Amino acid sequence: MKVFEIIPFDRTYSKNFYQLNIEWLKTYFYVEPFDEEVLSQPETYIINTGGHIFFARSGQTILGTVALMPTHNPLVFELTKMAVLPSQRGQKIGQRLLQHCIDFAKANNFESLMLYSATKLENAIYMYRKFGFVVLDLEKDSPYKRSDIKMELKF
Repeated sequence: MKVFEIIPFDRTYSKNFYQLNIEWLKTYFYVEPFDEEVLSQPETYIINTGGHIFFARSGQTILGTVALMPTHNPLVFELTKMAVLPSQRGQKIGQRLLQHCIDFAKANNFESLMLYSATKLENAIYMYRKFGFVVLDLEKDSPYKRSDIKMELKF
């Protein structure tokens, strides 16, 4: 397993946040206007609204990223924008990032983490279930057109 650390947001890595997520979206879906806006301005849309971004870093190489975005409930955060370098997929980097978010949420007394995904991403859905996420009803006005599943992990 690759040795890496998980670090909090640093604007030095904003470009990595953008590039990792755009690559992932283009590979599996398409980039929606909402994605482009958030990914190009992570400080504005995530950090400055009370959210968090974490990076998996080995040396000076960013291997992956994930964000926790605030929701209307200050104790519930959306797990979003998780992406791993294509050459590093399958090495449990996503699982480590997810576990870091869960630990962070518990340490900060969050009520839950929720996420939107797509059932065609079988590996991701399997991982979320493995970590205890359960399926919720997906609202009709979901912020992502590509989403067909909503999940939550309560603490």
